[in-house]
Amino acid sequence: MSERRERIDVPFFDQPATFQDLWPEIRRNLLRVMERGKFSHGAMVAEFEQELADWTGARHVVGVNSGTDALVLLLRAAGLGPGDEVIVPAYTFVATASSVVLAGGVPVFADIEEHGYGIDPLSVEKVLTPRTRMIMPVHLFDRLADMEGLRKVARRHGLTLVEDSAEAIGMRLHGVHAGLLGSGGVLSFFPSKTLGAIGDAGALLTDDDGIAETARALRHHGRSGRTLDDFPGIANPTVLAGCNSKMDDFQAAVLLAKLSRLDADIDRRARLSARYDARLRRVPGVLTVPSAAAPHPGGGRVVYVHLLQVRDRDALAAHLARAGVGTETYYPVPLHLQPCFSHLGHAPGDFPRAEEACEKALALPLYPDLTEAQVDRVCDEIEDFYAGRRR
Repeated sequence: MSERRERIDVPFFDQPATFQDLWPEIRRNLLRVMERGKFSHGAMVAEFEQELADWTGARHVVGVNSGTDALVLLLRAAGLGPGDEVIVPAYTFVATASSVVLAGGVPVFADIEEHGYGIDPLSVEKVLTPRTRMIMPVHLFDRLADMEGLRKVARRHGLTLVEDSAEAIGMRLHGVHAGLLGSGGVLSFFPSKTLGAIGDAGALLTDDDGIAETARALRHHGRSGRTLDDFPGIANPTVLAGCNSKMDDFQAAVLLAKLSRLDADIDRRARLSARYDARLRRVPGVLTVPSAAAPHPGGGRVVYVHLLQVRDRDALAAHLARAGVGTETYYPVPLHLQPCFSHLGHAPGDFPRAEEACEKALALPLYPDLTEAQVDRVCDEIEDFYAGRRR
């Protein structure tokens, strides 16, 4: 270190103060669940769905047990059939592509934008085939994908546009919430998300009545006795075979309480992210900071993950770990090079922007309970690391 300073450990994610503040409301909600005796798919879930619909502006919110299941049900409800191709970015969490497989489709990869992490509409055009049925962009970290460009591609080729908006709560384009910019989208409530539960939970968002009705049926084992005539536009009979993906009322109880402070939490994340940017934008070795990439016109930033691109990423992460600072690598291996997708025949170099992001991207701690002193501690350690590399 350049000087002796008090060690302040900074976990990648931690929220004790949030739960302390919200505990009275959470406790009231949990007691209501216990008194009703309906612990899954009950009145608390319905109440949360309505409150979230009001907050996002969605016509329909369908609560399920995870963001991944929400993707699978969205794809099935939107009409994906066996062997249909869905174009997804090569740089994203594996669930984006695995959900396509679980829904019976085939993921087809495209590269990301030059100055962002969303799927590149030009790359999408290059991988279209006669079997392409859908495009599924992912809104990553702090901004929307290029939805205007992707809408044009979808219209030009008669494709369905669905959104992996798992990280994108609060993100809007011209006032329309993420997940409502195509046929439908999803939200994840994994604990570290901007709106996080105390376990797994998710939701499907849509303004399409048919998709919502089908998803509600699928999350609870389908509906016996229903036929394809009951689901206009659905050509695949397997869509009627449902699963068990109901939201747990205990998760809904926590989410309902946390939704009341979501706007404040989004503001807090933005202020902390700006503090990181101010400290790190001129540090040698820090190649990009989140604010360097402008949002697409009509869309603003809502920061879920504070992601840098840096030199010597793995060495920096190891240095920070020794100093008591948690980080995450988003994502260590691009999807086209994952062993589970090796049968698709890709090789290194096929999607160079995705591969570069996987080599250089590092996420820093960011959550409402993080203090300014902890942010400064992280920045001090990053500065010390690169100062040492110059010597």
